[in-house]
Amino acid sequence: MVHLVSDEHMNPAYLWLNGEVLRWEDATVHVTELGWSTVGAVFEGIRAYTSMDGGELFVFRLNEHMERFERSTRLVRLRTGRSVAEFNQIIIDLLRVNESMEDTYIRPLAYTAETGNKRFAQVGSDAAVLINTHPMATHLLTGMTMTAKVSSWRRISEDVMPPRIKNLSNYRNSSLGTTEARLDGYDTAIFLNTRGTVSEGPGSCLMMIKDGVLITPDVTSSILESITRDALMVLAREVLGMPVVERQVDRTELYTADELFTCGTAAEISPIVSVDHYDVGHGQIGPVTRRLEEEFNNVLRGNEKRFAHWRTPVYAGAAVRS
Repeated sequence: MVHLVSDEHMNPAYLWLNGEVLRWEDATVHVTELGWSTVGAVFEGIRAYTSMDGGELFVFRLNEHMERFERSTRLVRLRTGRSVAEFNQIIIDLLRVNESMEDTYIRPLAYTAETGNKRFAQVGSDAAVLINTHPMATHLLTGMTMTAKVSSWRRISEDVMPPRIKNLSNYRNSSLGTTEARLDGYDTAIFLNTRGTVSEGPGSCLMMIKDGVLITPDVTSSILESITRDALMVLAREVLGMPVVERQVDRTELYTADELFTCGTAAEISPIVSVDHYDVGHGQIGPVTRRLEEEFNNVLRGNEKRFAHWRTPVYAGAAVRS
């Protein structure tokens, strides 16, 4: 396995908080706002990538991410008072003011404002919104691999907490599975849903290759409606010419898959080479996974024109798509 040293803890000069661009050290909230304010908090994970020539920074599928952010705030009944287009421009402006040129992670976070004297988030509350950025190095094309175990923890279901949105509270489920897996000597976990079929990884969706077909659990399998998952299905169909099937997946299919990987904004494409000590394929990164990594990297860095609509340039002066 390859373990990367990340520069993700470097703080930018500025962040955006409730309508203001503030210096990092000046962005504070009162200690009494901790706790209940984040029970219903929702967020987005978005990434921007440096172009191949190093002269531009591209935000990947910015509009789709912020549309999902809007759906998430609506579902948890938070009012942000801003449109998708306004948030798109705020993010581009923040990257510019921070002079971001390296691969970067962007996190808009909406949480209930003014909860210091309240026990639970109130219905129809106004949201406080924080947007911050930090460097995040890619692991695409590095040879990084992971081992996985099927978790004893089940994935949250639609009748418990909606898994299709990025609710901060949902990630307690992910942290329980990850902690268990790492204590047992694995790198990551794979969750089953309450029906006993495969759901996803902690904060990432799952894809497998079997007999030349890309197979992934469908959106009713207690998964996040992942933007990266959607992009990879498009690339598999339209660039690799592969059949793509969304369906329920049984646990034992993981053990007999030819290739397996998780995907997501942070996960990108993360190859899994064994599950529960069963080698996946030959126990190494497979040819389809490698090809998808190459094609995905080309898209992210502007090295092709076909999917240019997925990229928002930060410094080119182009209007932000809405």
